[in-house]
Amino acid sequence: MIIASLQKQSLIEYPGKISSVIFLAGCNLRCGFCYVPDLVVEEKIRKIRPIKEEEVLSFLKKRKKFLDAVVITGGEPTINKELPTFIEKIKKIGYCVGIETNGTVPSMLSKLINKQLVDYVALDIKHDLIFKKYNEICGGLLTKKMFSNVAKSIRMLLNGDIAYEFRTTLVKEFHTKKDILNVCKKIRKARVYYLQNYKENENVAKKKFTPFSEEEIEEIIKEGKKWCNILQRKYF
Repeated sequence: MIIASLQKQSLIEYPGKISSVIFLAGCNLRCGFCYVPDLVVEEKIRKIRPIKEEEVLSFLKKRKKFLDAVVITGGEPTINKELPTFIEKIKKIGYCVGIETNGTVPSMLSKLINKQLVDYVALDIKHDLIFKKYNEICGGLLTKKMFSNVAKSIRMLLNGDIAYEFRTTLVKEFHTKKDILNVCKKIRKARVYYLQNYKENENVAKKKFTPFSEEEIEEIIKEGKKWCNILQRKYF
């Protein structure tokens, strides 16, 4: 497990709590618009100077009076077998733990939930749940098994008791209004579904992508509310 970086404080990653954010390197997908290529592309990962686990835990112990939670993101954190042991150490310090995931490893997600190692899950829904479209947005690395796993993770959250959110980053080259409304229909009664508009950054594909207009997003949200609690998150 490669701890690539540590954001010492965030007011937005864990709802209602002041958190520290731990970024793990490595991902099993290659979404072209991904804004953290340093955590995804192998040749970039090899250049990372990892932060020692002991250093992270020491920081968290010192900051316990000022922080409420720790959020673990990536890359894709659930591909790391060492993740549960790492989180156990964080929980022992007394933190709430959130995790951000693409949902492709439900076995790990289930383990974390069942062992009460996570308190909040943010799951990226990349696209309408149609394999061809989902695979395209994921850089062609998605297998039928992984795709099935995403659906399994979504059901796990919809039918479970843990606090969660779903989220989709809107990119004109991949999404249409119909795609997002189809997602809303498939996650009916979801606790919350956030739309995040694409923001131009360095990305995995090294290409220019196009965000939606505010008017287009407002129209999607207006219609999407028929099926689920859909909102726009504007910090992305």
